[in-house]
Amino acid sequence: MKVHYINILLFALPLNILKHNQRNHKSTTHHTPKIRTTRLLCECELYAPANYDNDPQMKEVMQQFEDRTTQRFHEYDDRMQSKRRHCRERCDKEIQKIILKDKLEKQMAEQLTTLETKIYTDDIPTCICEKSIADKVEKGCFRCAGVLGGGVAPGWGLISGLGYAAWLNVARAAATKYATKKGIEAGVQAVIAKIDISFQPILGNVQWSKLITGSNYKSIPGLVKAVNAAVDSCENGGKVLKVNIEMARSALSNAQKTFVPYVKAGENAYNTKVATVEAAKFGEVTTQSTELYTGIGYSVLAIIIIILIMVIIYLILRHRRKKKMKKKLQYIKLLEE
Repeated sequence: MKVHYINILLFALPLNILKHNQRNHKSTTHHTPKIRTTRLLCECELYAPANYDNDPQMKEVMQQFEDRTTQRFHEYDDRMQSKRRHCRERCDKEIQKIILKDKLEKQMAEQLTTLETKIYTDDIPTCICEKSIADKVEKGCFRCAGVLGGGVAPGWGLISGLGYAAWLNVARAAATKYATKKGIEAGVQAVIAKIDISFQPILGNVQWSKLITGSNYKSIPGLVKAVNAAVDSCENGGKVLKVNIEMARSALSNAQKTFVPYVKAGENAYNTKVATVEAAKFGEVTTQSTELYTGIGYSVLAIIIIILIMVIIYLILRHRRKKKMKKKLQYIKLLEE
């Protein structure tokens, strides 16, 4: 039995060893050094220091980076300067307010200590921050009334007068131009009618409107030239007898006697039409100018009424302010007594 026990104990030892080895068979031995695999860019000839510095693309990238960095630094400096300036202005305003407040407090203390029985309203300082709404409205109304009464109303009257005169001159010039145009058309039509009556039996139907225009209807040489062109066209066309051509040329030979009535008829028609159209257009201009002047008068009257209302409000508020100051003076006298 003892032999069996010894064998069992000896057999347990290799089992323990086998169990330990099976559990830790994946562990690495500590005495084996760890070899690190490194991949460096410097090992490649393309990224060697000499090639890296001389690469144009890398130079461009580096220059862009430097430019953008410089621009951002400049923008940051500008923002910081503007912020510092705003902070400095705000601090200056606060300091001025504090100084003004201390000054007013000292002035009030000095005047209250050396208070006399005769105190005027101008002797009592009023703080800017403690002004009432009535005081603000009073000053605002006084300022508006002064601006409107002293500057806007006279200026508006002057501008309105100048604008009215300029508009009237432009309207009259336009009416005269329109009347002249209509008069020329009437004169041309009158001359064409006279010439058509005289030369239609000889030359037939001629388009005189293409030959007689506003530039030659008052001129005897111009009319002679126009009729001569019509005779030449009829002669070249062969639609008119030679007898009629000779009659037309004989009439042209005595142009001074033939064309004087035509020119006078054109001038009379021109003068009559111009006078009629000018009278009608000037009447329209006068009517429009009267309406415009009435509108300007109403606007000026409205401005004057607004000025009067503001002056009345100013006087009322001034009276209330005086009453308030009197009560304040009475209260100060009572405190002194």
